[in-house]
Amino acid sequence: MGRKAYNAKGVSASGPYSHAVDAGELVFLSGQTAMNSESKTINKGNITEQTKKCFVNLFKVLEAANLTSDDVVKVNVYLTDMNNFSEMNEVYKMNFSEPYPARTCIAVLGLPLGADVEIELVAKRPCNE
Repeated sequence: MGRKAYNAKGVSASGPYSHAVDAGELVFLSGQTAMNSESKTINKGNITEQTKKCFVNLFKVLEAANLTSDDVVKVNVYLTDMNNFSEMNEVYKMNFSEPYPARTCIAVLGLPLGADVEIELVAKRPCNE
């Protein structure tokens, strides 16, 4: 059986990976940064702008997999500076509603493409599909 993968228009991959892989009931989305854009003019921006762009990219991938933010069950956030935690949280709260998905936030030494935040998701297909 082959791997079923999803890729979204307007979102680039910074390596040899799919934007998302379908595992039946669960869909695993690769991490996205603000720099994973096919736009030729990439402005890194501050942590708020970067976090917003992460979600724009991730939600495009969810849409390609016929899913929405309501289907997200787990989020992993990687920050290069935990001083950005509060600002990232403000954007995060705008993208999900209660009850929020489970989440882990990890400080890392560095991220691809010079990003300050990277976010990955796991989504669960609704039972009726």
